[in-house]
Amino acid sequence: MYWCKIARTEKEFEAIAKLNYQTFVEEIPQHEYNPSGMRIDPFHHENVYVIVLKDQELAGMVAFRAVRPFSLDLKLGPVEDLLPKDALKGQLCEVRLLAVDKAHRNGRVFYYLARALSDYAYENGYGAAVISGTIREQKLYNQLGFEPFAGTVGTGDALFVPMVLTRERFDYSVAARFKQKRYSFYPGPVQQSETIQQAFLEKPISHRSHEFKVMLERVKVALLDMSSAAYVHLLVGSGTLANEAMIAQLHVLDGKGVIITNGAFGERLEKQAGRWGLTYDVQAYKWGMSFNIEAIEKVLATGNYSWLLMAHGETSTGMLNDLESLTRICKKYNVLLCADCVSSFGALPFSMDGVYLATGVSGKAIGTMSGLAFVFSNTEITTSENIPSYVDIGLTAKHNIPFTMPSQFVLSLENALKAYGRGARYALLHNRMKFIKEEVKKHQIELLADQNYPMIFTWKEEDYPYLAEDARMSGFDLHYKSDYLLERGLLQISCIQPDFEDAWVKFMGWLDNYRTYHE
Repeated sequence: MYWCKIARTEKEFEAIAKLNYQTFVEEIPQHEYNPSGMRIDPFHHENVYVIVLKDQELAGMVAFRAVRPFSLDLKLGPVEDLLPKDALKGQLCEVRLLAVDKAHRNGRVFYYLARALSDYAYENGYGAAVISGTIREQKLYNQLGFEPFAGTVGTGDALFVPMVLTRERFDYSVAARFKQKRYSFYPGPVQQSETIQQAFLEKPISHRSHEFKVMLERVKVALLDMSSAAYVHLLVGSGTLANEAMIAQLHVLDGKGVIITNGAFGERLEKQAGRWGLTYDVQAYKWGMSFNIEAIEKVLATGNYSWLLMAHGETSTGMLNDLESLTRICKKYNVLLCADCVSSFGALPFSMDGVYLATGVSGKAIGTMSGLAFVFSNTEITTSENIPSYVDIGLTAKHNIPFTMPSQFVLSLENALKAYGRGARYALLHNRMKFIKEEVKKHQIELLADQNYPMIFTWKEEDYPYLAEDARMSGFDLHYKSDYLLERGLLQISCIQPDFEDAWVKFMGWLDNYRTYHE
């Protein structure tokens, strides 16, 4: 298995020094002989090394450096004076020490290095990279997307051509066509099937047309059938907008509420409620801990609260909170229950019958493009002058379409909902979650929450703090860059992408190798 990572250990730096010596002393006589058989680059402490390994063995490397002056600056003067305009759109970096061990010169390692370096530079805000490319490998550099921008430098057998690579040049290169497939474990956006994608190629129709109204009603019927709610209101926006519209309805009610939290999205509901000026108390639980239903019932039994707000699927921890029990006790004490179901709706079957309001989205588990937000209700909602019009779901009642809604979004959603016919998509996601529970035990991954649902799962990586970053370098996109995850060192994998099974098997092979390497 070939795979990439950022070099960080002394063992890796020693292997890099050996490959540096073999390439740039023994093979290309750029530097003088040294009996140690190692060459430490003079810019070593400023370099970021991207390395490719074959299982546990160093196969290739390249150094990324952003500190000025570059080595090419010292040879040519400020490189900006010579670079084409398209290479000056962002910050510059220098690529050095591109080398592949002789035993691994099969082309694949160079492509791994180029793709990893391109991704790393792009994600760190660099618009172009410059390199001194050995004259012996000009064809290879061209295949990677590098282009000369100045005349040859050096002497004798150590001749080099100043070259530049931009993201756009790499994307049109031979190497880009052969780059390895990326595997996404993100909870959104979801890679869409051909059927769902086709909707966005259709000619748009007016949201005022009869054809659109009929299509929208079909979608609403399907959503109500899935949710068991009495009404559904569609908005153009994200899950955050849906929750704003839900909380706006609490804004026009008198009375005090209680917000229950055990993760980032419950805490986000609390912040949103604060912005609306609601009066409430908070029952805060540790992240990943189940709600204490008996304790919550005692709070509601006081008669001090008229509404309760909570997240059903807590995306930040992978926790499925007990909506059924909360529905029961809220009904018992005449409390209006409002639930953020943005990541749970479509992931598993459940009933919204008995809730006051609940939210969902077209992305996430349903699997189409993000952009449509749902607010479900079991009471007919009327418009209010005390709510900004765009989040006033009362305006969408009685089949009204108050604002522009892209027809392709609605058609794509309709196509995606067809996957729930006879419970097919529910069964798919359920089987994936069953598979995951077996796999995490086998691979000794301890999940943060014990009440999971088939959309996303979370774990705290104690042993390998750079695991997610290194996985990305090798083509596996784990969900970890959100602030609430970074602060707690949490990693997430979603099972809603269409190629999940294949991606998981490959990632587990990578993970086992990664652990062995670091042990």
